Order: sequence, then structure tokens, then C-alpha cells
Amino acid sequence: MGRIHILTARQVETLPDGNHADGGNLFLRVRGGSRAWVFRYKTKGVVRELGLGSAAFRSLAQARKLAAEMRLLIANGRDPASALGSDSQSEHTPSFAEMAARVIESKRPGWKNAKHASQWENTLSTYVFPVFGHKKVDEVNVEDVLRALRPIWTEKHETASRVRQRIEAILDAAHAAGWRRGDNPARWRGHLQHLLPSISKKSLVRHMPALPYEELPAFWQELQAKPGMAALALRFLILTAARTGEVLGARWDEIDMSNALWRIPAQRMKAKRSHEVPLSGLALEVLRSTPMVDDCPYLFPGTRGGPMSNMAMLELLRGMRPGLTVHGFRSTFRDWAGDMTHHPREVIEAALAHQLQGVESAYRRKTALEKRRLLMEDWAHYVASSDQSLDCLPAADQ
Repeated sequence: MGRIHILTARQVETLPDGNHADGGNLFLRVRGGSRAWVFRYKTKGVVRELGLGSAAFRSLAQARKLAAEMRLLIANGRDPASALGSDSQSEHTPSFAEMAARVIESKRPGWKNAKHASQWENTLSTYVFPVFGHKKVDEVNVEDVLRALRPIWTEKHETASRVRQRIEAILDAAHAAGWRRGDNPARWRGHLQHLLPSISKKSLVRHMPALPYEELPAFWQELQAKPGMAALALRFLILTAARTGEVLGARWDEIDMSNALWRIPAQRMKAKRSHEVPLSGLALEVLRSTPMVDDCPYLFPGTRGGPMSNMAMLELLRGMRPGLTVHGFRSTFRDWAGDMTHHPREVIEAALAHQLQGVESAYRRKTALEKRRLLMEDWAHYVASSDQSLDCLPAADQ
């Protein structure tokens, strides 16, 4: 057997996408923000894999201990999967977060797209784990579920509905495994439907039509081939997640190329507060490709020397994707950041120049700027990825 115990605890938290060997058949699989343990072994000439759960809920030491048990079973001619039944963690009722990790790993082979796992993990981590992720699955009750759902039930109803369904599935799995008894507290029909307000489809806020983030890399490839100032402006708008008016009124004296910053003065912002936009390397490339017109202060001037018409980008978009709106790219960015990354909510909202309340407002300045810089670089990387099957970061299997 080769070298074992290769990884460090720090690497488990920071390694990029890929399959990272710890030795002794144990691997850490990182995909789109999810980190899970995998045990690989060969039987009858065929390589097989067993999922050992999320690295968020099984430590490096615990994964190594379980892998050692599985290697011993193989040496004795037994099925290593039987170690999962005698795993020390499974002797005790798991927490909701631990059960969620098991359910995600069990579903992962059946999902055609790896993004599904990230969506489950991100929504549960954001809305559920802070409320009752630590509780044992047999202790989760109706009030716990309501405390998780009520804050988002009206404002983010579609997300809340998905979260409820995921909670229900996890608790159903716990019931099937013998860790719960009685009714599922997340059940809708005949249960939560009487405790949460009914939201009709007509009453939901109608958002501007937006391009699904899964389709954005292909759209970007088409957009890059489009000539003209409107195409450059639309590319800049997408990369900065800015509002249409902010981009149309952008001036060269607001751009700090050396510090990769776009400083928008308060009078041009919706909230009347100045806003700094960290510029990714790709956004800087767009600016370097944008010609400066003599005696015109605007980044994207119109035909008469003033700012570009607010119809220019829309007309371009209509020719490429009829029915969409330019403003919708902010929703595309928000959906991608929420579903596909682990960037904090307050950082994502700050990138959109949304007004934050209470403690979150502390992220507005120094801390937020550097965190937003990382966020916008990740966004640029995703936007420019030509393979739509890729997650936020490129896979690099070892």
C-alpha cells in the first residue's frame, strides 16, 4: 500500500475542485463547493466507489478511521460497505445536518447534474442549518420547521418551497432508517398548509425575465462575437452585476484601472450612496477593448456624444434572446451566487448594492470590498467558461 494520511485539515477546507487522494483508498471529492469523502477500491477488476459523507460533517480523522476499517474488511475478503453499517456515527441518532449529508450523498449518483447537490447544500446551509441543523433528527419538530421557513415564505416563496421539500425528504429518510417515528413535521398537505399563508401564483412578485445562469456561458460566447459599443456595454454590465443606468452613465474618471475599481458617486446610485465595484480581470479586459472617444467622458457613448441610449443594449439582447431584459442579468448573478457558491449572503447583496440592515451593514466597506473582489472573480470565471457542464471552478481530477 502506498503513502497514507497525505491531506491536512486545512487542505480539506481549501483544496479546489477535483479528487484529492489522502492515501489508503480515501479521497476528498470537491465539486462546485461541496466536499465529500469517497472510498475507492477494486473488486473483480472493476473500480468501485463508496460515499462516506460530507466533509462538513465527517472530519478528516473520522474519515481515515472509517477507511481503515474498510481496508481491513477488504483484506479479510469482506464487503467494505458493511463498515458503513457499523460506523460509530451511525450507532447514534444523527443530527439533521448529518442526515442531510447522507441523503445528498445517496441521491448524488442519480442526479444527472452535479449542480443539484450544490443547490441542496447551499439552501440548507443558508436557511435550515442555522436554525436546527444541530438537532438530532428525532428531535426536529413543527416549530423548528416553521422558524426556518417563515422568514422566507413570502419574500422568497419558490426558494422556501424547495427548502420545505428538502427538509421533508431528509426527515422521511430518517424515518425510513428508523431514527424517527410519527408524522413528518415538514409535510405540506393537511399539515403546514394550515400553518403557513397560502401564496397564489398571481400574488408572487413578477421579476424581470432573466437568463438562467446555466445558459450564461453559451450566451457569453455569442456576445463576444458581437461588434459595437452596445455589446461592450452589455458585457461590462454582466461582469459587474450593475444596473442599466449605472452602466450607461459610467464615466472614465470613475474607473481606477490600477486598483481595479469602479467608484460610482452617490448621485448616480439608486440608494443615493456611493458604491465601489471591484473589477475582475475580465471586466478590465472589456474596458481595455473599449475605445475612448475624444471629448466624451462616458465609457459607452451614444452616437451624439452623450451617454448611450437605454434602448441600445435592450435591442441587442432582443436580437439574441427575445423576451429577456437587461436588468434580468442581476437576477442571473444572484441566482448563480446563491445556488452555486458559498459566498456569504451579505457579500452577495452588497455586490448588488442592496441596502443591508443591522449587523450586515458592517460589511459595506473594507471587509465587503475584498470579499466582493473574490466573488466577482468567481463570477467572471463562470461567465467565461465555455463548457456549460462545468461548475464554478474547473475540475482537475488526480
